[in-house]
Amino acid sequence: MKIIGIGWNYPKHNNEMGRNFVPSEPTIFLMPDSALLKGNKPFFVPEFSSDVQYETEVVLCISKLGKCIDEKFAHRYYDQVALGVDFTARDLQNVAKEKGKPWAIAKGFDGSAVLGDFINISELPDRNAINFTLEKNGETVQVGNTKDMLFTFDFLVSYCSRFFTLKTGDLIYTGTPAGVGPVVPGDRLVGKMEGKTMFDFNCK
Repeated sequence: MKIIGIGWNYPKHNNEMGRNFVPSEPTIFLMPDSALLKGNKPFFVPEFSSDVQYETEVVLCISKLGKCIDEKFAHRYYDQVALGVDFTARDLQNVAKEKGKPWAIAKGFDGSAVLGDFINISELPDRNAINFTLEKNGETVQVGNTKDMLFTFDFLVSYCSRFFTLKTGDLIYTGTPAGVGPVVPGDRLVGKMEGKTMFDFNCK
């Protein structure tokens, strides 16, 4: 099972991070399966970082094997979405970017890829305009809608399949909207999609 992360997919988030240009293609990174954190288990803030930040994302689950998938057929390769959190050790990521190094340790550390409940695409009003939010300690800190993505679900599935054979159960974290911020032990994070709670866990 692969976990594929997509960076820089929401313009306002790009702006808040000082990235003031429009990417011409998706930014892709991979996370190991040990990064996955499910079942509302607590997230343990790692000691190796002094600035771990949340990034709430809609997650696609690949439903069948595919390679070099045409964009017009991409919707056939996923039928469920979840809400998740791509935790980022921002200090480590910034150092890596300055030195031109990969982001692996900043993005793929143990427990960094939170995965909430799945919902069938057919149950959503519009697969291309999914509303989602993140609450931190009862305060809404991120508000997103997938219509604002630079690269759509179908484009991402097609693009990723050019380089990696997509297999049943693979996950694609599709990027985060503006409003990212730090977490510390004691924080509680609640993610909602179309008003439905998809995850609810504590940071320790």
